[in-house]
Amino acid sequence: MNDVDLKKKKWDIGQDWATVVASLLIIILVLAAGYKLEAPSFGPKSGLTGLDSLVSEFSSSAKAINLAATFILFLVISAIGLILSGDSLKSYGPGFLGIFVLAIIAQILSSFEIFKNIGLETVLFSLCLGLLVSNLSGLPAWLRPAVQTELFVKTGLVLLGATILFGDIMQAGAFGLIQALVVVVGVWYFAFWFSRKIMKLDDEYATLLASAVSICGVSAAIATAGAINGDKKKLSFIISLVLIVAIPMMIFMPVIARWMGLADEVTGAWLGGTIDTTGAVVGAGTIAGETGLKYATIIKFSQNVLIGIAAFAISVFWAYRNKGDEPRQRVSLNVIWQRFPKFVLGFIAVSLIFSFLIDAETAKNAGKVIKSFSSFWFNLAFISIGLETRFSDLAKLESRKPVYSFLIAQGFNIIFTLLVAYFLFGYISSDC
Repeated sequence: MNDVDLKKKKWDIGQDWATVVASLLIIILVLAAGYKLEAPSFGPKSGLTGLDSLVSEFSSSAKAINLAATFILFLVISAIGLILSGDSLKSYGPGFLGIFVLAIIAQILSSFEIFKNIGLETVLFSLCLGLLVSNLSGLPAWLRPAVQTELFVKTGLVLLGATILFGDIMQAGAFGLIQALVVVVGVWYFAFWFSRKIMKLDDEYATLLASAVSICGVSAAIATAGAINGDKKKLSFIISLVLIVAIPMMIFMPVIARWMGLADEVTGAWLGGTIDTTGAVVGAGTIAGETGLKYATIIKFSQNVLIGIAAFAISVFWAYRNKGDEPRQRVSLNVIWQRFPKFVLGFIAVSLIFSFLIDAETAKNAGKVIKSFSSFWFNLAFISIGLETRFSDLAKLESRKPVYSFLIAQGFNIIFTLLVAYFLFGYISSDC
């Protein structure tokens, strides 16, 4: 055994634990720096005026320092994660610089108002940029060492725990909690059953799809993919469906609610429980009015809180299930532990710390900064997914069945959630 092998064996704690360590380092840095650290962001841009504003931003020394500091921070943290995962850092730096630049371009594109107004999120641009590079020129050899999708996704997910606080779910009171639980469980089961039994999709596809439709779209799909070590091509396909379908829902659902004469509280609860991206929920709630926006946001938060619980439950199920042609046998707790994705525990631990062990003001301020870092990790991850995916590969996924399954599951979600929201916020709450 050579020195390299010894070094890898010495430092290798597994990728899941490595992402937990990387995430905790970021949290410590954010708290120690007094929230001054923040991932790069770009203000709203519109047309040619927006281009002038963008040039002005890049000519700012503060923006240049922020970009350079962010690059160094993410490079160092991800390098630590790779070392702790037992991976090589050979040629990693130049490749990471390329992926970082693509992620910045994706953020710039998503900052234009024409895209913000229709709810297009940065991860969609990240995925498209990665797909554009991989399908026009193939994955360049110098970029390949930096395509670390799992590391980026899991680190972002652990950090996400700092922004999903258990106190948020109580803002909607008992009715919000009841709706979140009923809708998530009911819609998840229907989407999974329909995908498996009717559309004959495999367990992996059905699980990803059910989580995306029932919980909260992009974040839930990413968390589920991490929990079951899901196929990245399937994940990117599901995410694309979520983002595309959210646009017409954002536009038409408030109009339909007004046509039906629904109360603002019911409208908000309906929008927050069905639309799968936070940006689209805010957009639809704004159309519905101030009260509608308030209830839509609270219900969305309520379902977001369930990400960790759902990921944990799915992880246990996935670790316990028999795979392939393995003979049926009792699975020991040790086997479940070996298969269980440890980063989920990191996610839950961070959420508990920020919910109960840190004062509310610190949790709020630090959470905003940490959310920017979490989002940027996801941007890097979706650049990587795009770089690893070719349209010829997507064609092999028999894509029509997942599309039909997603649309029908979403249709069920719309009707089922409307009934639950009307019953809780229109019928019962009016009698209380």
